[in-house]
Amino acid sequence: MESSNSAKIESSSMGLSDLKSMNILIVDDEAANIQLLETLLDLSDYKQVLSTQDPRDTLTLCTDNTIDLLLLDINMPHMDGYEVMEQLETLEGDKPVVLVLSAEPDRKHRHQALDSIALDYVSKPFDTHELLSRIRNLLEVRRAQTYMRDQNSLLESEINKRTQELSNSRLEVVRRLGRAAEYRDNETGLHIIRMSKIAALIGEASGMNKADCDLLLNASPMHDIGKIGIPDHILQKPGKLTAAEWEIMKSHSLIGAEILEGDESRLLLTAKEICLTHHEKWDGSGYPYGLKGEAIPVMGRITALADVFDALTSVRPYKKAWSVPDTLELIRTESGKHFDPKLTGHFMSVVPEIIDIMGQYADPLIL
Repeated sequence: MESSNSAKIESSSMGLSDLKSMNILIVDDEAANIQLLETLLDLSDYKQVLSTQDPRDTLTLCTDNTIDLLLLDINMPHMDGYEVMEQLETLEGDKPVVLVLSAEPDRKHRHQALDSIALDYVSKPFDTHELLSRIRNLLEVRRAQTYMRDQNSLLESEINKRTQELSNSRLEVVRRLGRAAEYRDNETGLHIIRMSKIAALIGEASGMNKADCDLLLNASPMHDIGKIGIPDHILQKPGKLTAAEWEIMKSHSLIGAEILEGDESRLLLTAKEICLTHHEKWDGSGYPYGLKGEAIPVMGRITALADVFDALTSVRPYKKAWSVPDTLELIRTESGKHFDPKLTGHFMSVVPEIIDIMGQYADPLIL
């Protein structure tokens, strides 16, 4: 079993660590062989050495102690060295570098070991100076492997950080553009916050996964970005629009899609889709393309519900706010006409949460 100097050892940081502090495990069923190797390593100032005479303990010792170098015998009871190496291949993450020490001098055993995970093979009886040189060389290999892994991990972390920063920046631009358009129609810009949160709530109620709910939350604020291109005398007209003015107003869907054209990110592709389709109606009477039923993308259908609800219950320069009961009654009436009937049902199931959103992001009172 484990010798007196085989107490559990702490894993070293391994970046550019001292070779003498790296973790070495000796697995040999002969106590005399273990004692010889321990003495040799101790005299050479290797500080972290474990040993066991039972090869069945190898996997646990490697897992618990992050072994850097394994000095492994081949012919042992219970499990031979080849079986030990097969077990080590199942380890997730770092595997120790393996040096086989065997009394089998023939090429067959050497080739079998080197065709497994062993990096080196030394025949017993061994030359002390040669063995120490091979141990040092393999620890150098292990240190280099770990250094490269750590560098790759740092690089991956930095790439992920930069990617997230880019994503956050793009998301912030999307939000601010959405608010810029909204300020032309609503001085607080809170409509798009409420509307997008309501849309995500409907999406969740309909069984949409979290990633798509987040996408809907972040893309739907761009639904009316095309209003930037609509003249103020039409956008803020207090009375009814003329037929010609209404045609100009309807063009904001196409203007928005053109503004968002040319970027292949999923966020902006979805925002463009919502721009084009959130004024389509379930019965085909909407615009700009007169799409009908499920031909209207689901993101557009959900945004239509959220947008109409919040627009009706909000004050605009050209209208007073509707009451929530009156707005809900209109949505029920328009189910199957303007709105997807199934989504209308999901919308109704989350009305209490929607009212909470209205209260949390309410427009300030204008005195």
